Amino acid sequence: MKTDRDLERQLASIDRRGYPAYKGLRGTYDFGDFELDIAHVQGDPFAAPSQLAVYVPGDVSGLPACCRDAAHRRTATEDLLVRRFSKEAAQASFKVGGSGKSGFIGTSNPGPEILARSACEIAPDGAVMLRFEAGLPAHGRTIDARAAARMLLDLIPVCVERALMLDDAGRRAAQKAAELADDQRAVRSAMRERDLVAFVADGSVLPRSSGVSAKPLAGARPFTSPESMRVTLELPHRGRVRGMGIRRGITLIVGGGYHGKSTLLKALQEGVYDHIAGDGRELVATDETAMKLRAEDSRVVHAVDISPFINNLPDGRDTRSFSTEDASGSTSQAASTVEALEAGARTLLIDEDTSATNFMVRDALMEAVVAGEHEPITPFVERVRALWERHGVSCVLVMGSSGAFFPVADSVIQMDAYEANDITERVRAVLADARLAGTHPEAPGLGVSAGEASEAGETSASSSSDQDAPASRPLELGGRLERRSTGRPGRRGRARGGDGAGTARHEHLKVRGRGRDGFTVGSYDADLRLVEQLVDAEQSAALAQMVRVVLEHGLLDGMRALRDVVDEAFRVLDEQGWEALSPYGDAACGLARPRPCELFAALNRLR
Repeated sequence: MKTDRDLERQLASIDRRGYPAYKGLRGTYDFGDFELDIAHVQGDPFAAPSQLAVYVPGDVSGLPACCRDAAHRRTATEDLLVRRFSKEAAQASFKVGGSGKSGFIGTSNPGPEILARSACEIAPDGAVMLRFEAGLPAHGRTIDARAAARMLLDLIPVCVERALMLDDAGRRAAQKAAELADDQRAVRSAMRERDLVAFVADGSVLPRSSGVSAKPLAGARPFTSPESMRVTLELPHRGRVRGMGIRRGITLIVGGGYHGKSTLLKALQEGVYDHIAGDGRELVATDETAMKLRAEDSRVVHAVDISPFINNLPDGRDTRSFSTEDASGSTSQAASTVEALEAGARTLLIDEDTSATNFMVRDALMEAVVAGEHEPITPFVERVRALWERHGVSCVLVMGSSGAFFPVADSVIQMDAYEANDITERVRAVLADARLAGTHPEAPGLGVSAGEASEAGETSASSSSDQDAPASRPLELGGRLERRSTGRPGRRGRARGGDGAGTARHEHLKVRGRGRDGFTVGSYDADLRLVEQLVDAEQSAALAQMVRVVLEHGLLDGMRALRDVVDEAFRVLDEQGWEALSPYGDAACGLARPRPCELFAALNRLR
């Protein structure tokens, strides 16, 4: 293996030559305490930065054993190391100048969510591989070897030493990150044992500092759980923690405008991910399969059975296999609901503000004016009980203006100046008075007694119910959950099927990312702007590469169920690592692991 001295001599030999001479630097160099790998060199100083990596042996990194002996602890520690290196790189970046991206040093820059990232991997023995980008210096397209030597032989080694070779303070920080990961894992385990869809610890800070910031709002009122919904969890490191437990079933979040309804729901939708200490939501956890649903006007829909919600269209189109390039708000939300069930969602999250009104409810006056036989939409309010009782799918809904969901709910939380109150019994009393007055019909949920509601909740998740749904048509979704892929191939003439993602590689489809908004793979485009639980642009980048692999290997051949396509893509990622998503064989920073349901969403939105 070449050494850092060899790298210094090579740099001197190419000074003032044309930029392509940098290509000769590719390879691995021994710096003593670590190795530097120059994996990919940019074509010119204005192109995407070069891809580099450092390898720090376990006896040098100083990582405690407790930070690397389990997958969830390794992920939390990798996240910490990425943040440390990103901070050091930001201080070293552009200390040498030049044209274009000359002097840039950077790696992933995570938000508050803890995600598995291609930027860092920790081996069981504590060895650290950290990947980053660097803009090799030039003036115009002429190499500045002296600046490059300072970057590669001085600035980057300092970043490695400060971020990845842990002193006592660094080891304590790593241990705290691992302990928080233990506690978060324990919260999710307790949720499953107690049949909860979500947990919000007392003292959590839910509001963010602004609509475009993920930082907690300074001076915000800490969350306090309603006494009737308070549960106590025993965590391995924090000990006894109290908070609000949202039980499986149908839960409404109500209240006046600006009182914190959507803030609570946003915390729940992002609670599918663990969060770093200091975020305020580190002990807010939601069922990992939960999916946020909303209207998405103009989205593409491929062969989705939306008949449980939309049927008998006036133009005679078959809604059991519905496709469109320009869905309406109600049609898009119906498709997204059924797609979420296909993806395995056990919890649906819905905010009235971002939903199609005619998909959610239909009031009695409209029913009287426009007869039901002239309305093809069966609103969600008439299906939500059947989703829970027949399919075990819970739902958390924010409602601010319509009371239509009160009779079908199991519990109701009122947000009042960011304070959560359990008003379930008050709503039950109001409904009872309305029935006595003849102004409201009998209905499941809060429309029955507390004992009957409790009994229904205990049995619905474990067995199918023969009770008819409130709607006029029964809700049957079983056939839809085996929908076949729609047979959109990668390139004409490319080999398909066979060994799936293990087949020989061909010419790669070009991938172009648009941050969290979506991506293009070859001639296919995915608009992900309204897939709200994608929280990081690196998740979208990983989805783009997964879709590329799916298309290149012909997995969307019309023969496989979409679930099988998704399972195969994640199997390849799990078995082959981040290299499986690189067109060039070497992994690079810039990818973060999405959930399987987000890959479903991307494939369903391919245009």
